[in-house]
Amino acid sequence: MMQMRTLGTDLNVSAVGLGCMGFSHAYGAPTEEAEAVRLIRRAFDLGYTFFDTAEMYGTAADPHVNETLVGKALADVKNHTVIATKFGLRFDQESGKVPLPLVADSRPETIRKSVEGSLKRLGTDHIDLYFQHRIDPNVEPETVAEVMADLIQEGKITHWGISEANEDYLRRAHAVCPVTAVQNRYSMMARHYEPLFPILEELDVGLVAFSPMANGFLTGQYGKGQRFDAATDYRAAMPQFTDKAVDQNAALLKLLADMAAEKGATSAQISMAWMLCKHPWIVPIPGTRKEDRMKENAGAASVFLTPNEVRVLDDALDHMDMSAVFGGTPLK
Repeated sequence: MMQMRTLGTDLNVSAVGLGCMGFSHAYGAPTEEAEAVRLIRRAFDLGYTFFDTAEMYGTAADPHVNETLVGKALADVKNHTVIATKFGLRFDQESGKVPLPLVADSRPETIRKSVEGSLKRLGTDHIDLYFQHRIDPNVEPETVAEVMADLIQEGKITHWGISEANEDYLRRAHAVCPVTAVQNRYSMMARHYEPLFPILEELDVGLVAFSPMANGFLTGQYGKGQRFDAATDYRAAMPQFTDKAVDQNAALLKLLADMAAEKGATSAQISMAWMLCKHPWIVPIPGTRKEDRMKENAGAASVFLTPNEVRVLDDALDHMDMSAVFGGTPLK
C-alpha cells in the first residue's frame, strides 16, 4: 500500500495521485472507454487513492466524459478513494486556436450548475475535493468561498481548493471558507510558486502538484525528433519538447539520471521524490495511460532524499540553464 499524506487538516490521500485528464483530453487520441475505466481502476489496486479529474476534461463528442470514466472506474471503491474535480473553466471551442483558449466562469449560478453535473457524472452524493479550476477575474474570492461554504453545509462537497492560486486570492478565500489545497503547476522546470509555500504552511493548506514531470519531459524519455500531432496533442506547442530544448536541458536530464542511478530509481521518480521530500503536504498527480508508468510513479513515494540532497538539487536548479517550459510562469 502506498504511503498516505494529509491535505489541509484532515483529507487523507495517497502520497502520489493519478491525474486522469489524459484519458480523454490533451495528449493524443482519447483512450477507448473500457480501457480507460480498466486503467483507472487498476491504479487503485496499485495503491492510488487520490484521483483528479475536471468537468472540462473531455472530447468534442462528450465534453465532460472524463468525470464519467472516473465515476465508472471507482464505483465499487468510492468509499476508499478521494476524488477531486473542478469547476469554473471551459474551452473556447470557437477560436480555432491550439491550444484552445480558456474561459473562466465562477459565477455562483455557474458553480451551482457545475456541481450538480459533476455529482451525476461521478455517480456520487458528494465531491471530496472541489477545485476552482482557474481564478475568475470578474468574481471576488469571497463570493466563490461563500458558495463553497454553502455546498459544504449542504453536504454536496466536503473540501475545496483553488487551482493556480496566488497569495492574495488564497488568503481572502480562506478567511471565508477554509481552503484544503491549492493545485498549481510545479516541477523542477516550473518553480515559480515556491514563494507561496510559507503561506501554505501558515494556513495549513496542501499543494497538489500538477505536471510534476513538466508534461513528461523529466522522464528523460523524449529526445530530438520527437513529434506530436498538433491537432490532438498539446505537447506539439510546448517549448521543452523542441530539438533545441533537448540540448539546452541536457544538464538537467543528467542531474536526474545521476541521482536516479545513485538511488536505484528512475529519473521520473527522482523528479517527484524531490518535491515529496521537501514538504509532507505536497502531493504530485502525474498522469499516464500506461500501467507500467503507474507502477513507476507510485514508486516515487518510496524514494527517500535527505534534506541535504534536496538542497543540492535545488542549488543545481538555481544555477542551471534550462529551456522555457509550458506553464512556466503564473497566469495573469
